[in-house]
Amino acid sequence: MPPGTDLAALAARHGLKVSGARPSLPAYVRQLWSRRHFITAFATARLTAQYSQAKLGQIWQIMTPLLNATVYYFIFGVLLNTKHGVPDYIPFLVTGVFIWTFTSSAITAGTRAISGNLGLVRALHFPRASLPLAFALQQLQQLLFSMVALAAILVCFGQYPTLSWLLAAPALVLQSVFLGGVSMIMARLGAKTPDIAQLTPFLLRTWMYVSGVMYSIDKVSGKLPHTVALLLQWNPAAIYIDLMRFALIDSFGADKLPSHVWAIALGWAVVVGVGGFVYFWKAEEEYGRG
Repeated sequence: MPPGTDLAALAARHGLKVSGARPSLPAYVRQLWSRRHFITAFATARLTAQYSQAKLGQIWQIMTPLLNATVYYFIFGVLLNTKHGVPDYIPFLVTGVFIWTFTSSAITAGTRAISGNLGLVRALHFPRASLPLAFALQQLQQLLFSMVALAAILVCFGQYPTLSWLLAAPALVLQSVFLGGVSMIMARLGAKTPDIAQLTPFLLRTWMYVSGVMYSIDKVSGKLPHTVALLLQWNPAAIYIDLMRFALIDSFGADKLPSHVWAIALGWAVVVGVGGFVYFWKAEEEYGRG
């Protein structure tokens, strides 16, 4: 090849493209949509295999949040007496634990979506966002499976199905979009710096303690500085937990739900869902390299 040859022009003239080049955002969305069946099947297969080595199998999908709720009830509800002044505390607590488990599991799985599947990323060409989205979908499927147990527990404690239970569906949709965005943000960060996966559990534990999983944020807000109280009330994890409690528990009925909560939930879903997707897409060429 003669010196000074413009290789880029030569490649373009013969229809060659950069391997793994990032497509445009609309093209990327179309690629993801065309692989929707793979994303669903991958999520389902991971969910099925998750507890395949355990004797109780899929029962652990229900037992894990229930055991967590039992521990939190003893420590926070009994020893620290956070149940004081909170009506229907057990339904309140169990709902919070189930919804928080969805949040925590989706983010933890998303953090390792790329770094934990480098063999797949390097071997096959596909939109890399398929992985964090599949991991988030897997956790949503697990939550939906667990919701049967949650409904049974609520009924045992006098919370019978009403029309307000239908509000759980849009609440879960908004939370899923939000967590999909967070999963993609964490997947990109985890792909570049795998050590983030070691830090994530500590960050999530701190986030849980300020999200009102075991106590009512409204009960403590009056004792806190105004700015801190606002941060707690606008905390997205707390927002989505509150939406589910207002939908499922009579004493937190939908008629008592502040009108701004749905708007905040929608705002978090749109900003983080879309922003996380774009943030992940911008590094599409980098995944699996280096």
